[in-house]
Amino acid sequence: SVSNVINGNNNPYASFGATLAWDEERNLWSTPHDMSHTEADDDRILYNLIVVRNQLDKDSEEWQKLNYDIYTLRQMRRDVRNRWKCILEDLGFQKEADTLLSVTKRSIISDSQNTSKTREFLIKLSEETTIFPTSWELSERYLFVVDRLIALDAADEFFRIASKAYPKRYILGGGQAML
Repeated sequence: SVSNVINGNNNPYASFGATLAWDEERNLWSTPHDMSHTEADDDRILYNLIVVRNQLDKDSEEWQKLNYDIYTLRQMRRDVRNRWKCILEDLGFQKEADTLLSVTKRSIISDSQNTSKTREFLIKLSEETTIFPTSWELSERYLFVVDRLIALDAADEFFRIASKAYPKRYILGGGQAML
């Protein structure tokens, strides 16, 4: 049935393309059929935009604006994920990068003692690099990734590469950019 394909149920006849399109429509994060998409704040924002847009007439100006906002948010998320992936690959995690970036509702922080350390590291990354866009709110998703980096003893090296690849530029008088 069409509802089985759309809902991603275990229909052996579901076309892979339709399932992929539905995952993309719901959200863009890494694990197909992950039902936790709306648990994090940034996922909830995207989900709510999609729900509102889907209730509007496709020819309306409001639908067009929401569709653009959804596309923009998804593109921003893709860009951030690609930045992280490039740095992970530079660290030598070519084969593991996608796994390190994969976060689902089953993901856990390896050591609850690390929670404040991971949050501090993420804040430092956002304040001292441009790995996240200026309008970006810290995503819970990246707390899990940072926790994995700490467990692999790769967090400091990740920060060093991120600082070089995405330096924060400060504007001084006269329009000169300084690092």
